[in-house]
Amino acid sequence: MTSNGFTPARVARLAVLSFGALVFLAPYIFMISTAGKAQSDIFTSSLSLIPQQWFFFENFAKAWSRVSMTTLLFNGVLVCLLILVFQVVVAIPCAYAMAKLKFRAARAMMVLVMLGLLVPIHATALPLYVAFDRVGALNSYVALVAPFTISVFGIFLFLQFFRSMPDDLIHAARLDGMSEIGIIARVIVPNAWPAITAFAIFSVVAHWNDLYWPLIVVSNQAYATPPLGLLYFRAAEAGDDYGALMAATLIITFPLVAAFLLAQKRFVEGITMTGLKG
Repeated sequence: MTSNGFTPARVARLAVLSFGALVFLAPYIFMISTAGKAQSDIFTSSLSLIPQQWFFFENFAKAWSRVSMTTLLFNGVLVCLLILVFQVVVAIPCAYAMAKLKFRAARAMMVLVMLGLLVPIHATALPLYVAFDRVGALNSYVALVAPFTISVFGIFLFLQFFRSMPDDLIHAARLDGMSEIGIIARVIVPNAWPAITAFAIFSVVAHWNDLYWPLIVVSNQAYATPPLGLLYFRAAEAGDDYGALMAATLIITFPLVAAFLLAQKRFVEGITMTGLKG
């Protein structure tokens, strides 16, 4: 390391970043601490992160026994995976057409995409609920997945990424006799994995943590997603057992943390490349 490795500016940046990381990690650290405490240890006047008595095993055992944690995790993975697959299958062709094809409605489609980004799920929740109720689709995976199969954010993200791809690559594929579908499958998708990974993180985190929509369309615990399962957990005699509740929260949030850590490099790469201009 060079002698000027720790300059005042570098030390200041590291200090600010470390403080920011501590602020963002504080809730998770507190969650881990509470998950290892007994009930009497939680409600004390002194604030201590280290438990006086280690109750990790007991709290995690309660978390697994009081609700069907396996069902919650399975539903969360299945719903998020189905939503992600449908969103990618729809968003990539749409973004490719808007980025690389010339047609009259391109500008109008771009306006619709931008307007779609402004419409929250809360604005369409009531008519969607009535529609699913009329067709008898409440308390089903269809009700949990169908409203999110088209992601305007996904279309916008892929559009920015595809604009940075060279047109010569597309022209060469057309000269080789590829159809537009073939170009998407054999040229666009293999080169779009950084953007797909970045979008996957956004999509999975949003829908794994979503409580609003499952709370509306699901009343059967067999179809409950992880956040909704926490409500059932608290309602089932565990309202004041915060140690077990924090243990259940840790179990539910761990898959997201693990997935992000595994995909961190591609996520950063995808976010960086979607900001490039073609």
